[in-house]
Amino acid sequence: MALSGPSVLPAAGQAVQQAVIFLHGYGADGNDLIDLAPMLVDALPGTAFYSPDAPQPCEMGPFGRQWFSLSQYDPEMLRRNPATLAPAYAQMLDGTRAATPDLSAFIDSVAATHGIGRDRVALVGFSQGTMMALHVALRTQPSVAAVVGFSGALIGADSLETELVSEPPVLLIHGDADQIVPIAAMGMASRVLEDAGIDVNTMTCAGLEHGIDRDGLELAAGFLAHVFGLE
Repeated sequence: MALSGPSVLPAAGQAVQQAVIFLHGYGADGNDLIDLAPMLVDALPGTAFYSPDAPQPCEMGPFGRQWFSLSQYDPEMLRRNPATLAPAYAQMLDGTRAATPDLSAFIDSVAATHGIGRDRVALVGFSQGTMMALHVALRTQPSVAAVVGFSGALIGADSLETELVSEPPVLLIHGDADQIVPIAAMGMASRVLEDAGIDVNTMTCAGLEHGIDRDGLELAAGFLAHVFGLE
């Protein structure tokens, strides 16, 4: 299906030089992250911001969307036993693969709309959106400009070595009080990405639960400005 959702474009008469695509978390929709655009626009002039709705209705209620099912996800187990992280995320691989064509097509559509390459499009994900951002950015071509992942995880670590086709720089940001996606997921993702030769940086937000704080957003803004050559 063709994805759609809210967007924020530069002021009239200002050319689009690059684009940022926000990928929301489980049970939310594109409106959840589009409000980040005004907080990034000063650091990223000439940027078009998009926040598509995930392709599936959320299985847990009448509202919201999901990129794939989390019916078997048990954050309590992951917190109690970090050794369950890898197998838990491996179970989500089919879901990320199924959602990849829709998201990849949306990236292409945004790039074509503004006459830019995918190398001028960055993905900024939150939670399940981070899982999708990492999966699509590393496994599709041409490469996107970068990935910023808040409070997420890397899906399909065991298959990455054979499926890796793009190597965009990655910034991972995670709260150390996250009770939904344990911060151990960031460490695991960072190690796998580094072993694969990906340029990856991380930030731990002290006391932050499952969310995005100002410090993390400021770091993300600087990271994207650097990637886009706007500094």
